[in-house]
Amino acid sequence: MSTSVFSAEKRLFTPAALSDRAIPLIFAFPNEYSVGITSLGYQVVWAMLAQRADIDVSRLFTDVSEPLPAQAELMGFSLSWELDYVNVLNLLESQQIPLRTADRTDEQPLVFGGGPVLTANPEPFAAFFDVILLGDGETLLDDFLDAYQQVRGKPRTAQLKALAQVPGVYIPALYSVSYQATDGPIAAISPIDSDVPASVQKQTYRGNVLSASTVVTEKAAWENIFMVEVVRSCPEMCRFCLASYLTLPFRAASMEASLIPAIEKGLQATRRLGLLGASITQHPEFEALLDYLNQPQYDDVRVSMSSVRTNTVNQKLTETLVKHGARSITIAIESGSQRVRDIVNKKLETDQIFAAAQQAKAGGLKALKLYGMAGVPGETQDDLAQTADLLIELNKQTPGLRLTLGCSTFVPKSHTPFQWYGVDRQAEKRLKFLQKQLRPCGIDFRPESYSWSAIQALISRGDRRLADLLELTRGYGDTLGSYRRAFKTLKGKLPPLDFYVYEQWPTDRVLPWEHLAGPLPKATLVKHLADAQQSMAA
Repeated sequence: MSTSVFSAEKRLFTPAALSDRAIPLIFAFPNEYSVGITSLGYQVVWAMLAQRADIDVSRLFTDVSEPLPAQAELMGFSLSWELDYVNVLNLLESQQIPLRTADRTDEQPLVFGGGPVLTANPEPFAAFFDVILLGDGETLLDDFLDAYQQVRGKPRTAQLKALAQVPGVYIPALYSVSYQATDGPIAAISPIDSDVPASVQKQTYRGNVLSASTVVTEKAAWENIFMVEVVRSCPEMCRFCLASYLTLPFRAASMEASLIPAIEKGLQATRRLGLLGASITQHPEFEALLDYLNQPQYDDVRVSMSSVRTNTVNQKLTETLVKHGARSITIAIESGSQRVRDIVNKKLETDQIFAAAQQAKAGGLKALKLYGMAGVPGETQDDLAQTADLLIELNKQTPGLRLTLGCSTFVPKSHTPFQWYGVDRQAEKRLKFLQKQLRPCGIDFRPESYSWSAIQALISRGDRRLADLLELTRGYGDTLGSYRRAFKTLKGKLPPLDFYVYEQWPTDRVLPWEHLAGPLPKATLVKHLADAQQSMAA
């Protein structure tokens, strides 16, 4: 692909005129352009960098790049998917930068990274990043760059020491990890010097102006879409959910200061609008947002929404979606079993699921997509059978509405109450059971790969010892078999695969991210876990 992809962009911001000695910075997304440019986080950070007169930013993707500086001082990555780490290593190699921080010299750029994967648990990648930015970029990015300006030109070790003083800036090399045994749990994590903070706190932006697209292009995976963040985090706090727990508190974009100005600006460039957020229908002024979009001047605008809360699906919502070109709506039910929904804290009754399907059909939608999960802690085969029964009954009660069940395997995530649980070894069988029950009834069943879920769990609960494994596996290819092969090669140097993926960990164990503080303290997560276990026993 040629650089013509960049000429197809409609930019919605004005880059700054560069000052003398602007810092040459490469901002990379470890995937193809069409994927990276569809990431709202990547777009927003790129625009923030380009609007600073002291930063000369060039973008780099796996298939295309802008002209890159001969001698970059900083190289940044936005990491949204765990397995994209392979492309992080490939892109570092393409720039002749040593993969590991320990091998880099003062002449080489500082490599920094951010995004949901690194904020959740950066430890498997600690050997590859000099700097990790934990949390929301709105203030953190500028704080990091301002601090770098103060130490520009100093030796690398002095730079890293100074940057470690900035809230939310994590320098992995300044922390040492000891283990109970080479292949055992972590014994302790501590800073290497007294002037390095003992703990790094994730940074939370608390303003009411949220993100919106900074570029619109036909070359994006969702072509010509303008994305607007309606809410951030989720007030529901399902106990497995990283998107809720890691990003607390729940924040809604101001209609007057954020949503309306962003939408009006975006619709000058395109007539396709994407409303983003984990729980957008819980925006306190969501009805007013629908009224705004239903004005005659927006009749030709196509609107798509991320997953909506099941008990907020009503006629106004479905009719608005149909009017604006949508054919389906997506709801997350997690399970057909009330018991499992209680375990995960999903505040949802079965009759509300039926009501949502009826509203979808009555409003003129053609399809309803539901999200579920197999292998939730405490789940039994009977609970799973209830999911199949619910879908089959829904199908009978709403003829003509096409049903799709997307189903993932439970994966433990850091900073959530279920971080101590492992993947259920029965989950693969349970996905096959659902497939056998649903497909003959004409219900479209789309399971996520169980093997990929196991790898995701490995990385989401991994520690620094995985660096060798990740480098080895990169050579073998990304399959579960490749990871097993790498574990075999490294036997005795790190715990076995089962330790990371399947084992239930005791709550008093030192976690790989123990020194990285999320929104809620560990004691609160333990309490939420105990509440879930009470529901399991019921």
